[in-house]
Amino acid sequence: MEKEEKAIPSVESPEVIDYRGVRAMPFIIGNEIFEKLGTIGTSSNLMVYLTSVFNMKSVTAATLINIFSGTTNIAPLVGAFFSDSYCGRFKTLAFASICSLLGMTVMMLTAAISKLHPPHCGTKENHELCKGPTTSQLAFLLTGFGLLITGAGGIRPCNLAFGADQFNPATESGKRGINSFFNWYYFTFTFAVMISVTFIVYLQSNVSWALGLGIPPCLMFISCVLFFAGSRIYVKVKPQGSPLTGVVQVLVAASKKRYLKQPDHPELSLFSHIPTNYINSKLPHTDQFRFLDKSAIITMEDQIKADGSASNPWRLCSVQQVEEVKCIMRVIPIWASSIIFHVAIVQQHTYAVLQALQSDRHLGSFEVPAASYSIFSMLSLTIWIPFYDRIVIPFLQKHTGKADGITLLQRMGTGIVLSVITMLVSAVFEEQRRTVALTRTTIGTAPKGGAISSMSTSWLIPQLVLTGLSEGFNSIGQIEFYYKQFPENMRSIAGSFFFCGLAGSNYLSGFLVSVVHKITENQAGGGDWLPEDLNNGKLDWFYYMIAALGVVNFVYFLMCAKWYRYKGAGDRVEVAMEAKGSSKHVV
Repeated sequence: MEKEEKAIPSVESPEVIDYRGVRAMPFIIGNEIFEKLGTIGTSSNLMVYLTSVFNMKSVTAATLINIFSGTTNIAPLVGAFFSDSYCGRFKTLAFASICSLLGMTVMMLTAAISKLHPPHCGTKENHELCKGPTTSQLAFLLTGFGLLITGAGGIRPCNLAFGADQFNPATESGKRGINSFFNWYYFTFTFAVMISVTFIVYLQSNVSWALGLGIPPCLMFISCVLFFAGSRIYVKVKPQGSPLTGVVQVLVAASKKRYLKQPDHPELSLFSHIPTNYINSKLPHTDQFRFLDKSAIITMEDQIKADGSASNPWRLCSVQQVEEVKCIMRVIPIWASSIIFHVAIVQQHTYAVLQALQSDRHLGSFEVPAASYSIFSMLSLTIWIPFYDRIVIPFLQKHTGKADGITLLQRMGTGIVLSVITMLVSAVFEEQRRTVALTRTTIGTAPKGGAISSMSTSWLIPQLVLTGLSEGFNSIGQIEFYYKQFPENMRSIAGSFFFCGLAGSNYLSGFLVSVVHKITENQAGGGDWLPEDLNNGKLDWFYYMIAALGVVNFVYFLMCAKWYRYKGAGDRVEVAMEAKGSSKHVV
């Protein structure tokens, strides 16, 4: 990355912005590394923590984690709104970082102070049965969750955009700096996951929960120090008001003019004013969602200012505004498919951990922590991305002639197919694991009861590798899809959209777990699918059910993809093709 040039002043923006991208990077990247280490170190082993320290049943713990993860993922949408409308990214990140620090501290205290968690099962004080958490213990735990959710709501939608703010996008060095920052951003995430699911999880599971949960707040404190240390050299973009206001204006204006007749030639007759300093790319008129076009019909009641803008934007909107709203509405059906897609991924962070607890985790004399196996999904993703970027894409470019080899929708559809295969492989492994546990000699008893199968946990690796590959296609494809298809002034909201899909997946997963457990708990013959002891359950049937949902979801996705039109495509139907812009593949 080269040193940043200063922005050239213009009539619309007389203030000269001193971009210091390279100088600001040590503070921002350092903040990213320690923040992610702290966050992932706290959350990656929650399933084991809630079942072994708080003595929760596995179904209860899985449901609580799904609700916590879902709320954590939907919070960025709220954070993006406040950041864009009122606070700006710097203040939002500052407040959120402190909340995350406090949340991690609370989680550490739940492990370090004996009165803040139930007595351990099997101790002299509690030799008859396992007592669950008291109301006050649960309230303190949920306070920690609440603070972590608040922190995630501010950090997730702003950290990537804040780092990109430090570079001048109008210069070549600035563009290179932004691309380099994106690469470093992803590297910090990968690095944090690697350390968290190995070293920190090992300390939590094998040494001390107090120590293992005490490291994340220390790391988060370092993150806060680094973030505030660079505050004097940051470019702090002022909030411009929520772009959602324009969306609401179109909906309100279209509602007020709902009885008007559609114009015969909308391209010529609709209100088409665009401000001179408008940052969004101009969009051609499309025939989809034509009822929204009525908001741009000029009536006798509408008045136009001297500069060409509407006097009342709640009655008259431009075609540009209408098309931007259409962009969002076209994305929503595609986004909905991501909810069921991620349900398969969620299981690898909950029930796959329970599968590992009831399998042989020994590598020689060393016992691998159950939560550490998730590193294989990250390893497969980390290896696949450069392979896909450097080898697969150039190969596909030669055969398809497309800039990215395949379109983003094709990439996302491939990920959905892989998620279905992931569930099928998971079901086969669970069926074999349970059969071995019931028919052969076991090697011990799991922490929550139930015999430990002599089948090696290494057989979990294929499903975890497939999980990483499916995310490499669908999840990363989603992020790029939202980034490209949303209007430019909604990039923070576009980033939050991905997390909203994760939130829906977490809530749906929690709902499915609860409903399946309730329905099958007292079922004659088959028995409970999701009991405490997986050897007495039918977890493989649960996996087959999710695979079936995935097949239905794939059919739905194909229908949406056939209907979808890429931003800027006008009335041309482009199902298999994307507008060829930059030839560079963006990860």
